[in-house]
Amino acid sequence: MSLSGDDDGPITQPGADGLTTPYEVVLVTGISGSGKSVALHALEDAGFFCVDNLPPELLREFLRIEGQRSERRVAIAVDSRSASSLPQLLPLLEQLQGEGVLIRSVFLDSSSDTLVRRFSETRRLHPLSHDGGTSSDRHRALVDAIELERELLAELREVSTIIDTSQLRPAQLRHWIHNLVNAPGNRFTLVFESFAFKHGVPLDADYVFDVRVLPNPYYIRELRPLTGRDGPVASYLQAQPEVGEMLTQIEAFISRWLPAFEADQRSYLTVAIGCTGGQHRSVYFVEMLSRWFESRAVTLVRHRELDARG
Repeated sequence: MSLSGDDDGPITQPGADGLTTPYEVVLVTGISGSGKSVALHALEDAGFFCVDNLPPELLREFLRIEGQRSERRVAIAVDSRSASSLPQLLPLLEQLQGEGVLIRSVFLDSSSDTLVRRFSETRRLHPLSHDGGTSSDRHRALVDAIELERELLAELREVSTIIDTSQLRPAQLRHWIHNLVNAPGNRFTLVFESFAFKHGVPLDADYVFDVRVLPNPYYIRELRPLTGRDGPVASYLQAQPEVGEMLTQIEAFISRWLPAFEADQRSYLTVAIGCTGGQHRSVYFVEMLSRWFESRAVTLVRHRELDARG
């Protein structure tokens, strides 16, 4: 099987029926220590051919070679180790998308405190830092390296679907990656995520709504062990007028601005709903909103605190 076009021509791939079959490429990037290896393993399990740290200037030729081997789902990890080539990457991605290649860019992020802890626990060096000096010097060098990496990858972050892994276990990240790549890649995607304010606001949120002012089922003894996905909790919240009022207002806000995000050629929008414990109110809101919008966009549901329970 060969690829059509010359070395600088479009990337296309004839399928078994003789028609051109587009590639599906997942670009995995993000801050070092945020879970790119876990994400690549998840993609490999999902049937993608995975490559770590491919220099951007080799991407087009790599797709041609893999096309000859009938690889149609490819995942590539790119990070700050390719810093000198990163300016070439965004124009190349736009060019490939214009040629019909389905590209999803996934950016993994974590809080700086989380990253410092992870590097300290594993005793790994950040790729942009150096060893040596006192413990204080090494800590400062690590923090500086993380901030430098954020600057280098800032433009790539802007065009990517962001996953905040600060509070995620590896199994949870694998699950979220699977859900993401299984969603249609050529349609606008709405991500609804519940979370607990006591564990921090997700870094991947485009909009954050605070529902802590609403009546809390936690204080109803029989509802305390349940979640916002359970019928008794939903019935309790539906009986509270202010819950319905806030839910309607959030729905109206998203509906008003959703066309603007689509017109801006955004491929996704993440709406985070937070309550105190991430168990009742925020979960209920996410479930309701995802149902309301599933006819207007691809919807993905994430419950950060509930998913962490396994």
